[in-house]
Amino acid sequence: MDIISQLQEQVNSIAAITFNVFGTLQRDAPPVQLSPNYPDPPPSAPTTDEPKQLSADLVKAAKQFDALVGALPLSDGGEEAQLKIIAQLQMENHVIGQELHKQ
Repeated sequence: MDIISQLQEQVNSIAAITFNVFGTLQRDAPPVQLSPNYPDPPPSAPTTDEPKQLSADLVKAAKQFDALVGALPLSDGGEEAQLKIIAQLQMENHVIGQELHKQ
């Protein structure tokens, strides 16, 4: 699997873990009395170590993402060379687009 695909997979993993972290925190949040007119909320269930484990998983996934980003090859020539390549590719794209339009 190429590095870009690995980065995409890692981003998906981070998103899934984040979704689970928020869901777990929301599920395990202690109840709050909204108004004095309502009865006291029932006591919440004892908390688990699940949020801590999910947090550790999130940090681990972020570190893996950073390692993958660090493994990306450096561009040659800096920003100016990249802009030149982008302009060249855009011109090629425009020419091919015109040929397709004629066909």
